[in-house]
Amino acid sequence: MEKRLRLLYALQQVDSGLDELVELKGDLPRLVSDLEGQLQAKVQKKQEFETLIKHSIVRRDEIDLEVITTREKIEKYKEQQFQIKTNKQYDALTREIDQSQEKITQLSKEMDAMEGRASVAKGDLELLIPEIEELEKELEERKAELKEVNQEHEEEELRLKHEREKVIVRVEKNDLRLYTRVRKAFGGKTVVAVRRNACGGCFKKVTPQALVELRKNERLIICEHCGRLMVSDEIVETYSSVL
Repeated sequence: MEKRLRLLYALQQVDSGLDELVELKGDLPRLVSDLEGQLQAKVQKKQEFETLIKHSIVRRDEIDLEVITTREKIEKYKEQQFQIKTNKQYDALTREIDQSQEKITQLSKEMDAMEGRASVAKGDLELLIPEIEELEKELEERKAELKEVNQEHEEEELRLKHEREKVIVRVEKNDLRLYTRVRKAFGGKTVVAVRRNACGGCFKKVTPQALVELRKNERLIICEHCGRLMVSDEIVETYSSVL
């Protein structure tokens, strides 16, 4: 059990070191992530506008061709009216002309709608492009800042990650699950030392019986107040020996 405790405390120390490196980066990782998300959303919107404009123009041209074709039919119908001999045929051609003219009216409305839609999309696109350019510029600057910070601590981060890999493979699965659950609940601080008979996490007094058990290093002791894992001074003072 003492070995398990040493491994858990060693894992905590390594994770604390990694947490400190994350804090040194400040809000940069989050800012970069947020900017990437904003940029992706605006680029997608830009593509949607471009697609809408393209489809509207294509449809407008199709309608224009259809209007021309329909007008040509009307002219033919009118020519045929002078050649027919019965009122029935004349009325039939008149209906065809009326229907064709109604069709042209509807097509013209649709064409206007397509042109209006394309015009609005073009206006929105013109406003969006500078926003994208500004976001790209800011993202590039933030990424450069983050890269600089990462480079400053790259060696230390790699060392700690390597140490974590060496420790974590030796931690029992049940202990690791407990450690991960508590770490998630308390923002990273999972395994704490007892200082002046108080929990190093919540600083509440530890019962005398728990202190006795703690010094034996024979089982996992959980703080009854905050739920963190507590270890004895002996574990703290000699933890480096497990690395």
